[in-house]
Amino acid sequence: MRHPDPNFGYPSLTIPDKRWRAPSRASESPLNKTAPVNHFMRQGAFVLDSHIDAVTWDECIARVSSWAALRQSRYVTLCNVHSVVTASEDADFRRVIGQADLALPDGAPIAWALRREGHTEQTRISGPDLMWRYLAEAERLRQKVFFYGSTDETLDQLRARIVSSFPHLQIVGMASPPYRALSDREDQAYVDQINRSGAHVVFVGLGCPKQESWMAAHRGRVHAVMLGVGAAFDYHAGTLKRAPGWMQKMGLEWLHRLGSEPRRLAGRYVHTNSVFVLRMLKSVLLGRRPGKGQEV
Repeated sequence: MRHPDPNFGYPSLTIPDKRWRAPSRASESPLNKTAPVNHFMRQGAFVLDSHIDAVTWDECIARVSSWAALRQSRYVTLCNVHSVVTASEDADFRRVIGQADLALPDGAPIAWALRREGHTEQTRISGPDLMWRYLAEAERLRQKVFFYGSTDETLDQLRARIVSSFPHLQIVGMASPPYRALSDREDQAYVDQINRSGAHVVFVGLGCPKQESWMAAHRGRVHAVMLGVGAAFDYHAGTLKRAPGWMQKMGLEWLHRLGSEPRRLAGRYVHTNSVFVLRMLKSVLLGRRPGKGQEV
């Protein structure tokens, strides 16, 4: 299903072609930091009140790498149950998700919801998996990457793991901002650091909803594609153990995380999971779509 507005989610675009295609070599100037034209149509569905894109892994990687080659300033959100419930209750955060260049189905329940809406082949695209797959692609394409978020200790361990797995990858910077609101001067210093690095892609690991809001506020300022990957830094650094594969496939990774961080996550999961289940169940029983009835 397609959104009736071909420019949905893109603030200043001309009408795109119907098919995604790779950019021409002539347009790959590093000075081209804007987002002039989309070469694909977005497809997906509303999950609660947020539009989530229906894409394959190959499409996702191709779109990000194309934007990165053009040095376009864009941001990609990975949406789980917590994300869509938060967006349904917070208009500002709903706009952040709605204005993302891609809103991906992180979390098995979100992928299930897309399959229910007719995208029968949709799989989960999780932050840790996207990050690792994209690092391999960045190494192949010689694209430079930057990591923003987490702690210095975690970033050091993450660097060691990445260098071991992708020895030719160009890591051009890592930054661990303080856990407080930054002054304008501090924020600009980080923006300058990222832009001077020449990064094509910035992995952002600040946690939801902070990382999504940060990316939205910095689109147009950070001259790279920003990917909000949540706890991926900790998983790949080894500071947080990921759920076994069978739990991921069954949509139970949240339960594993709850067991790992019960004090921090118990309240969140009780609320967001309950809201999500009740609203989805209501939509099934009433034969209605879980969102606002907007066609995509």
